[in-house]
Amino acid sequence: MADIKQTCLHSHHVSLGALMSPFGGFDMPIQYAGIVEEHNAVRNAVGVFDVSHMGEVRITGPQAERFVNHIFTNDVSTLETGKILYGMMLYPDGGTVDDLLVYKMGENDFFLVINAANIDKDVAWINEHAEGYDVSVAHQSDYYGQLAVQGPESEATLRDVLHIDAADLVFYTFKCVECGGEQVIVSRTGYTGEDGFEIYASHAVIVAMWEALIAAGVQPCGLGCRDTLRFEVGLPLYGDELSAEISPVMATLSMFVKLDKEEFIGKDACAQQKAEGSAKKLVGLELKDKAIPRHGYEVLQGDKVVGYVTTGYRGISVDKSLAMALVDREAGALDNELSVRIRKKVFPAVVVKKRFYKKSYKK
Repeated sequence: MADIKQTCLHSHHVSLGALMSPFGGFDMPIQYAGIVEEHNAVRNAVGVFDVSHMGEVRITGPQAERFVNHIFTNDVSTLETGKILYGMMLYPDGGTVDDLLVYKMGENDFFLVINAANIDKDVAWINEHAEGYDVSVAHQSDYYGQLAVQGPESEATLRDVLHIDAADLVFYTFKCVECGGEQVIVSRTGYTGEDGFEIYASHAVIVAMWEALIAAGVQPCGLGCRDTLRFEVGLPLYGDELSAEISPVMATLSMFVKLDKEEFIGKDACAQQKAEGSAKKLVGLELKDKAIPRHGYEVLQGDKVVGYVTTGYRGISVDKSLAMALVDREAGALDNELSVRIRKKVFPAVVVKKRFYKKSYKK
């Protein structure tokens, strides 16, 4: 097994008494004060996450736009500099290599943000498919650290604590600013359902910003509440709601798959699934009990197993037992009555919309 990696903030997490656990090949903080307290800080005020485990790849060169459109489901050909798109890289059969963000830094200049657990696989995939294109692929994951400052007070926190004016940024835009003598990328995407910002910078600058935020009383948050927050607003996590076996069409993310593009890897498979209806479908479930569904638990229709839970929690902001589940398409109609097997008991559930809590982004 490969050595577990550490982010540039590892010693700070340990000194704050965080519960640490391996995630995506890194030793990461799961919680500090507790998942509920951290979750509520982000919903009601502000919290800061160390997301330096994420990967970054810069693609430049005369054919960068054409190449990114070849490996990415969304369409970067109409993307303006300073804007961001969400989408996926796919296998030819429509299965998901990874979901990612693409930042347009300039003409034929793109910054890709990929999932920590997939860094090596993604970089190999990108390099393999770059053959024949006039592009340069720069793997920058070891250079960049990343903070996510999330919550309704995040804009004021960036201004007052970090002296970054980000009021001009709207949802899914970014800019480069000067901080600590270097160019820093500041974006406004969020993975919590709340207004929030991401800061990409060198390790030294990220450490200095973290220290300033903690000194100002901003709540440090672990990956535990990052998961409960994204789950409540129906956002996918690679390995749960997307995978080599789960296409974006199955995950009901077809809006990020631009089938009107000339071509991209996996297009034909997605077009066929869309036309014929995919065999599986990602749905929301609400249990009529306080029992908590977990990843991998069976979903039944009558006595027949029709799928499994991808993520499940007792919702912190909504106080209901909820799940996202991948089920047979016929079983996934809204208001359908299903059940979830939790250990040896079966609990009734109903199919609901996957967004269990209302998002609060600055559009």
